[in-house]
Amino acid sequence: MSATMPAPLKISGPPAPGRWPPAIWALLLTTFVARSFGFAYPFLSYRLKEDLGYSTQAVGQVLAVFGLGWLIGQLLTGWASDSFGRRRTLVAALATAAVCLPLMAQAHAFTAVCAGSLIAGVVYDAPRPVVSAAIADLITDDGQRAAVNGWRHGAVNIGAAITGAVGGLLAGPLGFQVLFWFNAAACAVCAAITYRYLSPDVVVGPKTTAESSLGRSALRDARLWLLWAASTTALTCAASMFTALPMLMEHDGLAASAYGLTQVANAAAVIVFTPLLTPWLSRRCGGQRPMLGMLATSALLLGVGMGGAGLADTTIGYSFAVAVAVPGEIVFFIAASDVLNKISPNEARGLYAGIWGSSLAIAVIIAPVLAAVSLTTGGGSLAALTMLTAGVLGATLCLPLMGLTHHRPATTVPTPMMPAAS
Repeated sequence: MSATMPAPLKISGPPAPGRWPPAIWALLLTTFVARSFGFAYPFLSYRLKEDLGYSTQAVGQVLAVFGLGWLIGQLLTGWASDSFGRRRTLVAALATAAVCLPLMAQAHAFTAVCAGSLIAGVVYDAPRPVVSAAIADLITDDGQRAAVNGWRHGAVNIGAAITGAVGGLLAGPLGFQVLFWFNAAACAVCAAITYRYLSPDVVVGPKTTAESSLGRSALRDARLWLLWAASTTALTCAASMFTALPMLMEHDGLAASAYGLTQVANAAAVIVFTPLLTPWLSRRCGGQRPMLGMLATSALLLGVGMGGAGLADTTIGYSFAVAVAVPGEIVFFIAASDVLNKISPNEARGLYAGIWGSSLAIAVIIAPVLAAVSLTTGGGSLAALTMLTAGVLGATLCLPLMGLTHHRPATTVPTPMMPAAS
């Protein structure tokens, strides 16, 4: 089997922040555009409730199916990016999303809605592991990678806030189905940007026996699976900001426009905290040890913030809870990316990123189910307790991971290479 990799270009050292290669800016722009028009998932529950009249339990089931597709997409594109190349996989995922999302919007019967949600879930966030691997290819310095990932996360959060605010305003006059079409059009634009600015994937020769066994090695890597478990629990809280939050607010009788306002608060917090936290966290990434202490802290912050959302019953209360959780989310993604980069073999970055990225997909499955069960059995108080417990569990799982990553294993690092910008 031949490996397909980006065309290499040697570099003499890590690029300065203002001199990131064009492909990095293209990836950041693609991330921002895709998230800014990512209406399909956060407004799916409103479409199911308001347009199709589904019960809370049925909505939770459909969202869980969407999350299952999300999980499959993470693993599939992570593997494909190592096997077939970054650009080819990313363009294919975005183009598929552009075709599938409008089809999901036309479904009405429960079986058809579930089938459409599964397919849409596969492609909705599939670019995430590919972008993670591409950033690791392009930027070789840990601190610079942290800076890129910090701004990438800022683009995700600001984009998500735009999604909530703009979607909340447009849903009334245009309807929820139109939002799905906007989402598809944005994916098509992102596919074109990716094709233009990422270097072509070229076949570099057959895989060696060692490279072929990387998949089996990943399955046996306890560090990766502890990181995955800690991330899953912490991200259950983070995912609640766009999965469980609409359900909680709808349970309190708040409209879709109110959810949009909470996302404006999210964006405001991101704008304030990203430039404050990212440079500081980037400096801390330069050492040999992964940022596991910060990872544990971020899990606790997420648990406290989203636990507060379970106790809220007004738009202001929900907005405040989201703003409290944002610093934890920023720290989490930078710290978790640092840990991932330091344990990932160079030849399996996409696979490791895909496995780790599946933690968000699992969290997307868990969060709405927990919210639905909590709301139907114990109300907002039980929802608050479950979110806080998830955050504490995520922090606790960092302890054994610290023991396994105390000494960074020696690896053979090749001459720094980066793909050439088109």
